Amino acid sequence: MLESFSVAFNAVFPFVIYLGVGYFAVRARLTDEAFMDKLNRFVFKLLFSVLMFKNVYTATVESIPTVKLIIASVVGILVLIALLLIAVPRVSKLNNRRGVIIQALFRGNFILYGIPLVTHVFGEERAAITGFMTLIVVSLFNIAAVIILESYNEQSKGIRIGRIFLNLAKNPLMQGCIAGLIFFALGIKLPKFLDIPVNALGNLVTPISMITLGGTLKFKAFGKNRNAILSVNALRLVMIPLIMLVAGYLIGLKDAELYMMLVIFGTPVAVASYPMAVNMGGDGELAGQIVFTTTVVSLFTIFAFTFALAHLGLIA
Repeated sequence: MLESFSVAFNAVFPFVIYLGVGYFAVRARLTDEAFMDKLNRFVFKLLFSVLMFKNVYTATVESIPTVKLIIASVVGILVLIALLLIAVPRVSKLNNRRGVIIQALFRGNFILYGIPLVTHVFGEERAAITGFMTLIVVSLFNIAAVIILESYNEQSKGIRIGRIFLNLAKNPLMQGCIAGLIFFALGIKLPKFLDIPVNALGNLVTPISMITLGGTLKFKAFGKNRNAILSVNALRLVMIPLIMLVAGYLIGLKDAELYMMLVIFGTPVAVASYPMAVNMGGDGELAGQIVFTTTVVSLFTIFAFTFALAHLGLIA
């Protein structure tokens, strides 16, 4: 039990510290929200594209997961998105909040949680599948997020296919993903003098993006978004991963591949969802609050799921 808690705690709590650094830096007047907003755009426009390139570029053929896991993941994400597109507009009246809520419910923090969690639970050798799953899952997340946020932004006049494709092409995360795919497919290796800064810049994404989010948090505003925040936390961190884990078990997923369903569907909302919402006309305030609360609450839910799976003998 203590080991399971340690895995969850070590994976999640650093994010809480980064948020705290940003929050108190602004309150102590070491910086201000205007600077944080500019830094947020820098992270979105540059650093996230580098991170996406790095994660896709470094995938290996040896890390290819089973066809069953790939199909289960892709079908699960697509079915979840389809259900959300039907349900969320019925309960949320504001267009710019609809896209934020839908994105929050399907888009987990797979990039930043996948490898650490699976490695801690199963070891580096069995965690190899995470690298290739990053390519599949995060690419799907990014494409769906751009389409949904474009369709539900503040100026949205309905779905405009041409504009959606334009925003996909202009989206820094998609650009990084496509560049990484090209390098991966062609077997191109970066020279060391480029590989070092690419890795360093990619590693900056987590602390800087969470610090900027912490710097823009306004706790007084949580009250008006309380119902949305509570609903997203309950669905994203408890109900959806529970359903997906049961589905994965029923189709025969085991050990690391079954745990992958928790990593895909039960991790906190992706950090990238906040700058994307801000830069694409969504409710940035709500997006930031959801990232913050799911990050904190996931400390307990990831532990609970990990402990339960180990206790039931479903992971070893």
